[in-house]
Amino acid sequence: MAALELRDLSFEVFESIEIEGKAIDPARTNDGSIDRKGNPAIRACSGGWKSAILLLVNQGLATLAFFGVGVNLVLFLTRVLQQENADAANTVSKWTGTVYMFSLAGAFLSDSYWGRYMTCAIFQLIFVVGLVLLSLSSWLFLLKPAGCGDGELDCTPVSTIGIAIFYLSIYLIAFGNGGYQPTIATFGADQFDETDPTERRSKTAFFSYFYLALNLGSLFSNTILVYFEDTGKWLIGFWTAAGSASLALLLFRLGTPGYRHFRPSGNPLTRVAQVFVAASRKWDRKVPDGGEKLYELEGTESAIAGSRKMVHSNEFLYLDKAATITREDLCAEIINTDPWRLCTVTQVEEVKRVLKMLPIWLCTIIYSVVFTQMASLFVEQGATMDTNMAHFHIPPASMSAFDILSVAAFIFFYRRIIVPVAARFSGNPKGLTELQRMGIGLVISMLAMLAAGTVELERLKRVASPSERSSLSILWQIPQYVLIGASEVFMYVGQLEFFNGQAPDGIKSFGSSLCMASISLGNYVSCLIVSIVMSITTRDNSPGWIPENLNVGHLDRFYFLLAGLAAVDLVVYIACAKWYKYVEFENVGAEKENDVDMVRKV
Repeated sequence: MAALELRDLSFEVFESIEIEGKAIDPARTNDGSIDRKGNPAIRACSGGWKSAILLLVNQGLATLAFFGVGVNLVLFLTRVLQQENADAANTVSKWTGTVYMFSLAGAFLSDSYWGRYMTCAIFQLIFVVGLVLLSLSSWLFLLKPAGCGDGELDCTPVSTIGIAIFYLSIYLIAFGNGGYQPTIATFGADQFDETDPTERRSKTAFFSYFYLALNLGSLFSNTILVYFEDTGKWLIGFWTAAGSASLALLLFRLGTPGYRHFRPSGNPLTRVAQVFVAASRKWDRKVPDGGEKLYELEGTESAIAGSRKMVHSNEFLYLDKAATITREDLCAEIINTDPWRLCTVTQVEEVKRVLKMLPIWLCTIIYSVVFTQMASLFVEQGATMDTNMAHFHIPPASMSAFDILSVAAFIFFYRRIIVPVAARFSGNPKGLTELQRMGIGLVISMLAMLAAGTVELERLKRVASPSERSSLSILWQIPQYVLIGASEVFMYVGQLEFFNGQAPDGIKSFGSSLCMASISLGNYVSCLIVSIVMSITTRDNSPGWIPENLNVGHLDRFYFLLAGLAAVDLVVYIACAKWYKYVEFENVGAEKENDVDMVRKV
């Protein structure tokens, strides 16, 4: 009878339905998301692809702005600020590393205090200010005479104040973009309810489209803007980037009424400290077998705001002492819930989860070392090749367009071909696990370095004079860019899904920032490797592997060195991946999902 009555009713006419003693509201989300007023989010009025697409456009425009500066920065440093090749490559690596290191600051503020929406808005504003300041400083202090920095007309020496404002502006850009990047990725994923089967599939697809938007946004920078900048029209590139970032911020604000939000969960550093302090206080206590007698709150709510409960795991058992109930914790049959003495299982598992992810994260750093060469040494290598095709000059930095096109093609290839085929054999609806995808990305990155080294060998063979460019066409760089793009689809998209999915609910932005921090450390490690290589190879008056004039160096050996490091890293990664166990949550979400499905069927 109830079934017949429900068939004739829309979900909007009642606030909730009770099934097996549980209140289920099919009109609202069940993952704890709220609207901007703090009320439970309503599906029809918030989130979903309507909000997600707006955020994807926002990401594309912001990426266009970022790469409008970053993709040609190495040439700006050598042509305008007159730095040497190795110094310019290291400057770019340090700057790029700083961009992604700031992602940790954005993630911390997002998860702890500001929430993802406010964090995105504030850091985007800083990003815009940095771009405007760069444009103004270039116009007023750096690009003198007009049109200089095109590879033909030299710029006059830059004043100290000009250099100071330049570095202030690019590091404001680094701060703004770095704090914004991981938060916008997580905020976009927040627009989909994991407890709903359809929205859960959309959430998985979102990360692929997010990375696609990132690459398509940079396509304009890598083709049109880079051409203007390469010919000395730097101001056009910088002002276009500033305008694109401003438009991105405006669109982000326009979508405010329809976003879904999650409340910040408080300072995670405090929760981590509480676990270690509580465990150390009970260092001599025995942990109950199996974890069933460890302390946890009753009901479905977690002690961490906005977080689901996590199932006890058998790794890092020493930390379980923090959730072990002792006689000192009991007072008149009431448990002393001071978290500095007694933590819940979920709080302990949050710390364990971070510790488990760290080895995987460390293994991704060498990949980022390989990836960062695309913005530095690939460009410098291309600048010493034949850049003319008929009567058209190909800007060396524009070759990264092939990386972007490769990303777009391989995302389509992966989702439409690899996933269905792999799912048929593995039984996993995703086709490959995130860890498998990341391993494949490492393998392809090795092939990219081998291709780059081979091209460099051929380039050197076609150098008639050390003072002249090689006659080898720059188009021979296409394979190394395509391979880097293919590796990104497996490695970086896999990282976004892995760290966001495996991070506890209270530190989701931190999970996304791990991907960015990997790129950051990859850039710093790249600087270190370049410095060590140059220190060793410049002995006895040798020009070294990466000299000012690449025609007298051995850039090929550096590429082959990176391929070897990636091979060693792959072996370590495989061992870490075999050891890793995926996170398990209590079946609260699954129960809600089944309840909602029952309502819909009725």
